[in-house]
Amino acid sequence: QVQLVESGGGLVQPGGSLGLSCVASMSILNFSAMGWFRQAPGKQRELVAVITSSDRDSVKGRFTISRDNAKNTVYLQMHSLKPEDTAVYYCHAMGRTVVNGRLPTYWGQGTQVTVSS
Repeated sequence: QVQLVESGGGLVQPGGSLGLSCVASMSILNFSAMGWFRQAPGKQRELVAVITSSDRDSVKGRFTISRDNAKNTVYLQMHSLKPEDTAVYYCHAMGRTVVNGRLPTYWGQGTQVTVSS
């Protein structure tokens, strides 16, 4: 019964910044990795950033993914946003324990990010 809940999406102007949060219903140490994906209308879902058990930030271009294990939360800080960043952003987690013959993965419900002037 793992739940991932994203928040922080909204409307921003090009060049602006936005921070997303993903709160898990259990310790995120239960996950081997967590990440952010995004999907725009008519496009395939794509990986934005991934982070492992370490709490060290991972910078990928204009985006930074980080985690706070004590808060069961993963963050995505986005800067210099462009219209092409517009998409639904999803939190993702990979489990550590095999269940029913497979390694489970979990998805949040998504949060909309719209970059437009």
